[in-house]
Amino acid sequence: MTAGDLKAICLDQASTEETFPFNPEVSVFKVGGKMFALSALDEEPLSISLKCVPEVAVKLRIEYKAITAGYHLNKQHWNTVLIDGSVPDQLVREMIEDSYDLVRAGLPKAVRLTLG
Repeated sequence: MTAGDLKAICLDQASTEETFPFNPEVSVFKVGGKMFALSALDEEPLSISLKCVPEVAVKLRIEYKAITAGYHLNKQHWNTVLIDGSVPDQLVREMIEDSYDLVRAGLPKAVRLTLG
C-alpha cells in the first residue's frame, strides 16, 4: 500500500477533509471537524494512526508487530500501523473505515445529519 492509496481511502469516506493543523508534512483526515486518521504521507517508513475500539486495538497489537499503541495519541483508543507489508492491505482499509465510523458515530446528531 502506498501513501497515495492511504490518502485515497481516507478521502473516499463521506464528508472527509484533509487538514494540516500540526505542520505541512502531517495529513490529518477529519469528519465533522474530528480527526479519524493522521499520517506523514511523505515519511519513510510510512505509517498511519487510526482510532480503534480499545479491546480490538489490543488484539491487533498482539496479532501484528507492525501495529502499536498510537504514537503521541491516547494509547487506549488509537493504534499506529506501520505500512511495511506485514499487515494485509484489506485490514488497513477496514481499520480506516472503522476509525471513520467510530468518529462519525461520536459526533452530535445535528452534525451527523449535515454530513449526508
